[in-house]
Amino acid sequence: MKDLDQIIYEALTSDTALMEAVGSRIVSTCFEVGPDEPDNTPLPCIIVTDDGWQNQSETKDEEWEALEDRVTASVEVDADSPKEVKRIVKLCRKAVADHIGQMADEGEDIPSLESVQASQLAWDWMKPCYHRTLSYNCIIDIDNE
Repeated sequence: MKDLDQIIYEALTSDTALMEAVGSRIVSTCFEVGPDEPDNTPLPCIIVTDDGWQNQSETKDEEWEALEDRVTASVEVDADSPKEVKRIVKLCRKAVADHIGQMADEGEDIPSLESVQASQLAWDWMKPCYHRTLSYNCIIDIDNE
């Protein structure tokens, strides 16, 4: 199975309406963006991040690690106005849901969604811009191959 941040990145970059809304400025810290670059990205933009994982092992009696991980990946949306952030967040959620549905229809392994959470809408005075972060929390089978 693909990593969660890769699935989300593919979902966002394959959505034509979303790509148009952000001028194709969708980047991922795992694939192409150095630590200093996100602050220099023109607005609006989306930054996909891998926020880590935790193995689902509940006991060490039988196995060292369980066969699945709880994984979190985030989508940060930066824009000039709160209204634009909210509009782009809605497009992101739709793009991810549609992509996961398409993966399922094609018989691909998909992550098991536990929750989607959004941070409060905030102002970043350093960039400067408004931003909100969506966090996807999923269970993913470990690929031992």
